[in-house]
Amino acid sequence: MHELYELAKKALKLAEEAGAEEAEIYYFANHSTGVNFKKDSLENAKDRFSEGLGIRAIVNGAVGFSSTNSAQDLENAVKVAVAEARVRENDPDWVSLPSNGKYPEVSGIFDKKVEALELEECIGYAVELVDGTKEMPGTLPTSGGFTRSRSRRLILNTNGIEIEEKSTTVSGFVDVITVNGDTSTAYDFAVSRSLDIDFFALGKNASDLALKSRGGIKIEPQKTDVIFHPFAFSDILDDALAPSLDSDNVQKGRSGLIDKLGEEVSVPELCIYDDGLVEAGIETAASDDEGVPSQHTTVLKNGVLETYLYDSYTAGKAGVKSTGNGSRSSYTSPPSVGLRNFVIDYPQEDIIANTASGVFVTTIIGAHTANSISGDFSVEARNAFTIKDGALDKPIKSLMISGNAFELLKNITGAGFDVRKVGGIITPSIRVSGMSVIG
Repeated sequence: MHELYELAKKALKLAEEAGAEEAEIYYFANHSTGVNFKKDSLENAKDRFSEGLGIRAIVNGAVGFSSTNSAQDLENAVKVAVAEARVRENDPDWVSLPSNGKYPEVSGIFDKKVEALELEECIGYAVELVDGTKEMPGTLPTSGGFTRSRSRRLILNTNGIEIEEKSTTVSGFVDVITVNGDTSTAYDFAVSRSLDIDFFALGKNASDLALKSRGGIKIEPQKTDVIFHPFAFSDILDDALAPSLDSDNVQKGRSGLIDKLGEEVSVPELCIYDDGLVEAGIETAASDDEGVPSQHTTVLKNGVLETYLYDSYTAGKAGVKSTGNGSRSSYTSPPSVGLRNFVIDYPQEDIIANTASGVFVTTIIGAHTANSISGDFSVEARNAFTIKDGALDKPIKSLMISGNAFELLKNITGAGFDVRKVGGIITPSIRVSGMSVIG
């Protein structure tokens, strides 16, 4: 099961023997248990285990990469990485792999109770999701599930880095539909490092939202205050703003924030942090995915852009220090710049009560079509409501919202108390003035 783990150090030695001047081994193993349901019946329960190594080899300033999930293929994979580096042209921007650093203490990313969960217990949490939907008569769960995963990561390189870490994650999601009269749908979702999610409440909340969304009205095209629930706001951040903070995009001319360092790019009350040290954060770890110690990075301070986000390569190219944002989607790919825990910080208030009129949007679809360079986006709102005299008033049948992520930052006027971890983005509901909405 962990044969590749034992061979990781051997792989590093093999790379040097094959002629690599620098080499890196990234080992990752994940064991997940997923229980899914359709309607109100369990559909399946699956146990999955994946394990593999990614190898980076550097020869004369050229980088080669290979990966394998087979111990028998390890030597060949190492040779492929070194051979690829040999035939590639020297990269004048390559500096080096990261060197051994002092790693911070992080907490809350591993839970022994999650690690020890049996299949029957996982099924029990999925059933809680279904039972929660039944608390609100008139809805039916269409799909959903519970997932538990436990992971082990090891990073080694020829510059002295050797870091190993274990982590756990649990998540639950549920989609529901109303069954009587006007049809409406809704969903809820939560993810955590430990068993602190109320799965019954997730199901109940989704059903409650679907019921409240029935009988939607049409609204006239207008510019108005829009409050984005954390689900909706995180999608806009991820697709329309975050790509412009990626230093690789900045260096390649694909960012709307080029030459904006030190400039005021948002309202002065807004601060944004990228923080790999957040307690129990979904992207928390002692290091990034190439062994650079995790840190708290101030991206935006009082509206002023302080830094872009860097991995080792882009940092070397810019002549700055990596911000610890080397990220991998899998052991099968080399690192690139990615968000860690992306935290939105704005003075909080009872945001709906303090909004005389406007629109509240729970979720959006279409954020992936945003122009990540210009920041322009046009999305369809789901589970949206009018706001009247500081309260949610009527559901809205259909709603399109268009805007620009960079202008949005300049028009934020409020934040709620409802901070959510939506994957690696941590944000409350956010109120933005002057948004264009079309019913």
